[in-house]
Amino acid sequence: MKRKNKTINVSIFILVVLVLSFFAAIIKLAYISLSKNVDGVDLKAWANNRNTEQVTLKSTRGSIITSDGEVLAQSVNSYTVIAYLSSSRTKDMKNPKHVIDKEMTARSLSPILGMPEEYILTLLNKDAYQVELGPNGRNISTILKNQIEALGLPGIDFIESSKRFYPMSNFAAYTVGYARTNDEQKIQGFMGIEAYFDNELQGKDGYTIYQKDAYGYTIPNTVTITEEPQNGQDVYLTIDSKIQLFVENGIQELSRNHNLDWLTFSVMDAKTGAIVASASNPTFNPNDLGGIKSYLNPLTSYTYEPGSTMKIYSFLAAMEAGVYKGDDTYQSGTIKVDDSTIKDHNNKGWGVITYDSGFAYSSNTAATNLSFAVGREKLYNFYSSLGFGRKTGITLPGEVGGDIDFTYRTEVATASFGQGITTTPIQNLQALTILTNDGIEIQPYIVDRIVDRDTGEVTFQHERKELGKKISEESRTKMLSLMYDVVYSGKTDAKFYKTDSVTVIGKTGTAQIADSTGKYMSGKNDYVRSFAGIFPYEDPQYIIYVSVKRYDGPYKEYAAMVTKIIEEIAKYKNITELVEKVDNNKIITLDNYISTDTIGAEERLRLLNLNVIKLGNGKNVINQYPTKNQVVLAGTKVFLLTSDSAYVMPNIVGWSSSEVNIFAKLLGIRLKSTGYGKVKTQSIPEGSPISSLSVLEVEFE
Repeated sequence: MKRKNKTINVSIFILVVLVLSFFAAIIKLAYISLSKNVDGVDLKAWANNRNTEQVTLKSTRGSIITSDGEVLAQSVNSYTVIAYLSSSRTKDMKNPKHVIDKEMTARSLSPILGMPEEYILTLLNKDAYQVELGPNGRNISTILKNQIEALGLPGIDFIESSKRFYPMSNFAAYTVGYARTNDEQKIQGFMGIEAYFDNELQGKDGYTIYQKDAYGYTIPNTVTITEEPQNGQDVYLTIDSKIQLFVENGIQELSRNHNLDWLTFSVMDAKTGAIVASASNPTFNPNDLGGIKSYLNPLTSYTYEPGSTMKIYSFLAAMEAGVYKGDDTYQSGTIKVDDSTIKDHNNKGWGVITYDSGFAYSSNTAATNLSFAVGREKLYNFYSSLGFGRKTGITLPGEVGGDIDFTYRTEVATASFGQGITTTPIQNLQALTILTNDGIEIQPYIVDRIVDRDTGEVTFQHERKELGKKISEESRTKMLSLMYDVVYSGKTDAKFYKTDSVTVIGKTGTAQIADSTGKYMSGKNDYVRSFAGIFPYEDPQYIIYVSVKRYDGPYKEYAAMVTKIIEEIAKYKNITELVEKVDNNKIITLDNYISTDTIGAEERLRLLNLNVIKLGNGKNVINQYPTKNQVVLAGTKVFLLTSDSAYVMPNIVGWSSSEVNIFAKLLGIRLKSTGYGKVKTQSIPEGSPISSLSVLEVEFE
């Protein structure tokens, strides 16, 4: 049989399409090979991104540490418990990777996480690949993680993270503040030092970039780029943990025994302005914000009428204006001011008394008379010069400036005894430094230094900041003497601040509380009671400022809390005075020795156990310091300037700056000084002649 050949006819059209498609593909390939971008896509970057992995290297937030090395805030590892529910994770049932027995798992985790077994089982029964066992399974400690791992539960795993931990709980809580993980999964400060120094504490994350293959492994012989993380810096506070503990314990004990709205207690180094303790009640635990009732730091953000502690400054204003004469008398009790009547706190006064006695009695009428003698403008300017009415600039967030505006005569009067104006505790602490630093005001501070935790380099170191000389030495020593009399004269409840171990001087304050309409409330406990104190009197080391609102207990117990803390500080710091124990025989009120025989004056003073510094060998005394009626302790230096025509330089090494200033002023010589503390060196040698043309250069340390 003859076979037939089959013929396939290809359409010309189809052939043309095939040829054109082939050439189109060639052109497209050439375009892709030669072009950087195709359809708006950077092919090189796209390819690199598919093969490049970037891993974040987490930095560690810095710690907050006391001056004596106690850690108050630190970052620690934390873990979130998760449960894998999908059976797709398990490839070998001998080694399961998901939860097998949900009831047993819930039962085992319940006591460790502190969550009901039924609730955990509800989570485990969800239709999900994995679940978090919250809320108690979030941010757990390493100890809890280890306990759970020891159970060997299939499908239970952990996500590691970092959290802020406060080892001492509510210790100095308002100073330290708190930090939490924000929406960007970074730990961020929200209060206190945590917030103010957030940038310094936070640090900077690093990263590693490497090339990976399809299985996620690093491709050999490819470049790896690593930027190491920069850990946060450590912030060292001026807080002394032992003094802070004395204060914390004291106010918590008083708060347990009596009702009060709030109580705040701060202790400051009298020479440097370092805040060594600051505590309050109510307080809170920054680990869980338990008990927090206010987000304001009482030290810097509470403003209230200070009451009679402001008499320290209104009386000083009168001294500086040259209108204060302590021996002058006035009628206490009441005084009419325009349409108002100013009353002393006992409503009747103490008859005709001296202004010195008026300060000891805390007389409102005395302060009113002096404020009118000074005048509104000078009184306002003096308050303002001390920093009242504006922020001190301490490195804590949320500081407020208070209000010292007063215009009318009644406002001037009330401002003289601390009503109608508002201040903060930190402002009062700052103002008190003029009494412990030769009239020079010192800015308070609470951060001593900041240290790079990786290198140990100190990136910030606080330096003592002087705000200028505000009062004369005469005014300063006179006020210290008046404050001594407040406590030791026994005229008011300030007598309760006497201690056996150290001489405390100070001024009390009791301010009425205004309601929302500005009207003063009249309840039995509607007061803010304050105490501004300095100790020891002979050589001040510490300043304290204490305030309590609506305290319902005996004032004696409130004062006892303060004196107990003072005595604990004095014992801890081994504070000693020139006298072992203050008694009535060692408290001396000076007589007038001017125009008396030098030899006789010197003998009488030495019999009183006073340290006489005789300037010159003249027959008569022509000036003295301290002056008549000032109260001093045995061992105090008393300067007698004699009627001599020539004077010689004594050895002043070891003298205080105030004693050197008195010496220079009595002799009329120029003084140049550096540093602070006690005299280390003197430019004029002992025994050298001195005159009004002499310039004395002194180095303190």
